[in-house]
Amino acid sequence: MAAILLEGVSKRFTIQHERSRSFQELLVNFLHRKNGTTEEFWALRDVSFAVEAGETFGIIGPNGSGKSTILKLVTRILEPTTGRISVDGKVAALIELGAGFHPDLTGRENIYLLGSIMGFSTKQMRQRFDRIVQFAGVEQFIDTAVKHYSSGMATRLGFAVAINLDADTLLIDEVLAVGDLQFQEKCLDTIEEFQRQGKTLLMVSHDLGLISRFCHRALLLQHGRIESCGPTREVVEHYTSVAVA
Repeated sequence: MAAILLEGVSKRFTIQHERSRSFQELLVNFLHRKNGTTEEFWALRDVSFAVEAGETFGIIGPNGSGKSTILKLVTRILEPTTGRISVDGKVAALIELGAGFHPDLTGRENIYLLGSIMGFSTKQMRQRFDRIVQFAGVEQFIDTAVKHYSSGMATRLGFAVAINLDADTLLIDEVLAVGDLQFQEKCLDTIEEFQRQGKTLLMVSHDLGLISRFCHRALLLQHGRIESCGPTREVVEHYTSVAVA
């Protein structure tokens, strides 16, 4: 049974050019009926794949190939322009630094806020609170506004919340790119524990060694289209051969 299924998914963005930078420019452009030009950009084109329940699936490709767009579509941060996406079970995601955090709220308040968004009661989050803070290692700053956190602190806290929400599927986007070696090892141990529990993971990373270590299958994106999809070793070898060609 597929935990995540994408069928013919495309995503289009509209890029606005020559935007007015001041009120005067806005007024002049309005009087001359100049609204600038727009350009369509297709981040994804006709993407179809399935991630089976209990599988660890990797997405690789160069910058701008559409990797993070897929994760945002799966989490419903974005909606597809065409195609269909289905997700089975509860999903937790860490797709960018401090994703979902309100900068003016403290770490403590953000933990409860993210929990409520995921459908957990205050009592349920209270039971998880100590585990989250301990994992993140931000005990000293838990009552400090998140806007004062370093990028590493925000990432540690976001990861700690995501892994303690008892989700069926965990989405990870370059989370190990930030953080010290000790935290990275802690994350890797957690990923292995998730795999032992039979949970589903969807990982995006430029670290091909990480993808090769954990992922059963992988998908290579190029310019928003699927270049290759299959056993991780084959996809990684195809990517490296294309990159050096």
